[in-house]
Amino acid sequence: MLIIPAIDLHQGACVRLHQGRLEAATIYHHDPVEMAQTWAACGAKRLHLVDLDGAFQGKPTHMEIVKEMVQNLTIPVEIGGGIRGLETIAAYLEAGVAYVILGSVAIEDPQLVKEACRLYPGQIIVGIDAKDGRVAIKGWVDVVAKTALELAGELADLGVREIIYTDISRDGTLAGPNLEALKEMAQKSGLEVIASGGIANMADLLAIRDLKLTAISGIITGKALYDQKLDLREAIRIIEGVA
Repeated sequence: MLIIPAIDLHQGACVRLHQGRLEAATIYHHDPVEMAQTWAACGAKRLHLVDLDGAFQGKPTHMEIVKEMVQNLTIPVEIGGGIRGLETIAAYLEAGVAYVILGSVAIEDPQLVKEACRLYPGQIIVGIDAKDGRVAIKGWVDVVAKTALELAGELADLGVREIIYTDISRDGTLAGPNLEALKEMAQKSGLEVIASGGIANMADLLAIRDLKLTAISGIITGKALYDQKLDLREAIRIIEGVA
């Protein structure tokens, strides 16, 4: 189970949102590349990037910054936000990104997901963002009728191996993860699940670890790190079992 630090990009800076609202952004660092190198130096084995402007606009807006990050890191990077076509997926992967995260398009164009998984096996992750158990898309603006678990089952049939599951009511709130929803997703989806949303401190990480579910492959944390409520080196040492 990896501890994966998050960098959310907005207008070239590292920010965190409160419950996915762009107007509630807090700027934490003005140099995303430097921030990425800091997390890598702390022992992170994967980095989670979100192009927030891309998520809201439906197209990538930080491609050059992402390329610079990849060039200055030796750990794999995953990127999501505004990725709606094979051309964008190919561009990111050719730039050295290890994993591409699809979101809204998984609802709108499942055949694209299927084709992407065929072309790039093991490199396509789908982010399932849930509000009250139902899937939220387009930067969390729209909530559809389909449940998160229903979507996960469909994604498994399309060739997806790993998802990022976020309870958006918890995201950026430091309110703690939705353990019951996470447990259900890990037990019933047949997919590897990266947990996201609400991580406040070491106790939250331990609570997820203590679920003892091998399907949970990682935990994404952002605000807790930036607010210094969680020490990344310590979290990696305790949860991943390495110094």
